[in-house]
Amino acid sequence: MAGRQSVASRYSLSLCLIFLLTAAATAERENNSFSSSLFWSTAKEGEDLLRKTEPNDDTSAASVVRDPDQLDGGFSSLDGMLQWAIGHSDSAKLKETAQDVQRLSPSELKKRQMEIKELMEKLKMPSDSQLMQIALGDLNNSSLSVEDHYRALQELLILAESIDNANDLSKLGGFDVLIREMNHPNTDIRKISAWILGKASQNSPFIQKQVLRLGALSKLMKMVKSSFIEEAVKALYAVSALIRNNVAGQELFYAEAGDLMLQDILSNTSIDIRLRRKAVFLVADLAECQLENVHKVEPPFFSNCLFLKSVVDLTASADLDLQEKALVAIKNLLQFRTIEIQVLKDFCGLDTALERLKQQLQDLSVEEYKRDYATDLEALRKEVELAFHRRLGMGTKIPT
Repeated sequence: MAGRQSVASRYSLSLCLIFLLTAAATAERENNSFSSSLFWSTAKEGEDLLRKTEPNDDTSAASVVRDPDQLDGGFSSLDGMLQWAIGHSDSAKLKETAQDVQRLSPSELKKRQMEIKELMEKLKMPSDSQLMQIALGDLNNSSLSVEDHYRALQELLILAESIDNANDLSKLGGFDVLIREMNHPNTDIRKISAWILGKASQNSPFIQKQVLRLGALSKLMKMVKSSFIEEAVKALYAVSALIRNNVAGQELFYAEAGDLMLQDILSNTSIDIRLRRKAVFLVADLAECQLENVHKVEPPFFSNCLFLKSVVDLTASADLDLQEKALVAIKNLLQFRTIEIQVLKDFCGLDTALERLKQQLQDLSVEEYKRDYATDLEALRKEVELAFHRRLGMGTKIPT
């Protein structure tokens, strides 16, 4: 009996919410937006799909509370619909309406139930997989404008960050499309295509393997040398994501002269600071991965004099972030047994660089808003200095 009353109560509540839901649906039709900051490709005109908001609309993802049942798109259950409606309703008016609904006849109740069902269908949103299919369809439509292609790529950029969506994108053949778009004459198209590949490849060995197999790495490395700095930065980001903790990817990177690419970036003081940060971060990451795989032969470039000097020289930069990343790289490199410590001391001037940085950080610590960061950086500098002096006491190389 209690169960039947519970079901009846839910239907009564749903019926009174029909008025509120109708108002919401009407407002949606008038505003062409509903409950997400994700936007549709302008090239897609489907009668069964509702358009979502443009990025400059007032509606944002933070302002919408979505039920877990709706994560794959739309209201998948009556409970999801009720929770949304309750959250957007006035409690006093809701109670008053519920009392009115209780006085409806059986035929009127049946009519209201059908209206609820129809509204649920109208308010149902497409899944992420469907959104990606729409975007890929636009990218494969050569008759569409560059603006439409760019909009489709922006949608994929948002969606591909989820590892599940990235896996679905692979199944949909999305990576073939993105790699093709990296040959586009428009630099913005190339840039965002590389960016998506980088996001999708992060911490996903499966995606890394798929993208590497399609030959994306060599194209990305060529893009790193682009005269368009935004394209170069996003391409290096993608390279880093693609080979991180991936031995096969790193071997391919070295085979494509990736070490020379990094050295050129690090030694070029006129190059954009963002590119240099990403390059030295990648050096630290590659060194750490090498240390974790002791059975691997150390790449020769780690002990190259010019390369080591280019990393040490970064500690003289005025950019604190670049200095920090350089210290992390040096800390990792000091653990390599093939690196001759006298080269770091005499040719690279590491001891002088560390002392100079110490004085700089002491000056920065006087400034209140930089004090905490300077303190943390000094702790890292001391750690590197200790490792350096320990190596000096052991001799030129770490004993095998």
